[in-house]
Amino acid sequence: MSKSRRIAIVGAGMAAITCARTLVQAGHSVTVFEKSHSPGGRMSTRSSPFGSFDHGAQYFTVRDTRFEQALATVPGLCRRWSANTVQVLDSHGLVAEAGLPAREPHWVGKPGMSSLVKAWAQPLLDSQSVELQTCVVGIEKDALNAKQWQLRTRGNDDSTHVFSGFDAVLLAIPGPQAAALLHTQAKAAALAKKVAKSTVAPCWTLMLAFPQAVQPGLTTLGPQWNAARSTHHRIAWLARESSKPGRGAIERWTVQASAAWSQEHLQDDAARVTAKLVKAFAEVTGIRAEPAHAEVHRWMYAKTEKPLGVSHLWDAKAGIGVCGDWCLGHRVEDAFVSGLELALTVA
Repeated sequence: MSKSRRIAIVGAGMAAITCARTLVQAGHSVTVFEKSHSPGGRMSTRSSPFGSFDHGAQYFTVRDTRFEQALATVPGLCRRWSANTVQVLDSHGLVAEAGLPAREPHWVGKPGMSSLVKAWAQPLLDSQSVELQTCVVGIEKDALNAKQWQLRTRGNDDSTHVFSGFDAVLLAIPGPQAAALLHTQAKAAALAKKVAKSTVAPCWTLMLAFPQAVQPGLTTLGPQWNAARSTHHRIAWLARESSKPGRGAIERWTVQASAAWSQEHLQDDAARVTAKLVKAFAEVTGIRAEPAHAEVHRWMYAKTEKPLGVSHLWDAKAGIGVCGDWCLGHRVEDAFVSGLELALTVA
């Protein structure tokens, strides 16, 4: 094992937490910086008075034996989701392929997708190795030791702080955000250029609840399928949240807008986006009842369009690395592999 080092990891999604726990197991001291209030990243779960929504990643598959072995450390936390498959038409005659490919199992965390990352992050939280609600706004050479790094951060209350004394900085955040931080450092210019070659599309996500469906003789509204890849120009994906194992019974839907539509309406206000997506949802599903709950979330960086092509980048001389699902693709497992392989390289 190499000499123990102090390592800063920016981000707290699947790639970041996988990287952090692997480095800790190798004997290194790790501090994770996350701008949100909890770990999870795009494996997030949103709470509402009517139940939860997986408003980021919808499910994951398992193809890498290392991922399979890691999942075995949290038995019972993930359940298989079997969404029935049919072919449906919306009111404009557009075809939507409903359901999930049958060639491999599809898994979800219980009671939400965020459960898996949170479980793996808990030892880091217990050891106070995670700085939540802390946005890293700059990386620079340590003021007291030019061989080390320091991070400038901003809290949710606009307070600022400098964390110093790190031997390495690893960025486990979306490519555009990583490139922006790397561009502030001359020593990271080469990495920044490589990262900038990848592209990630935005996504508006709509969350709907229909509690009126929970009554005698009525269990669901609308279609008798639970997930669909849509060809509607506004919508790319729909999923009945209440069909996932370990969830509440109230009828709830998560609707993810297409990349093109999300980009076109990226700066629209939430009310306008909600109205347009609710209308499109009705056209695809036939559900025209008024939802008791409707909210949207804008992911600036959602699905990878052009991956980096390698699992990670690591500049040993500078002590800077990057990882994330966008390095390999857009799957949850891509994030795991990316974070793991960066950690193994650094360790």
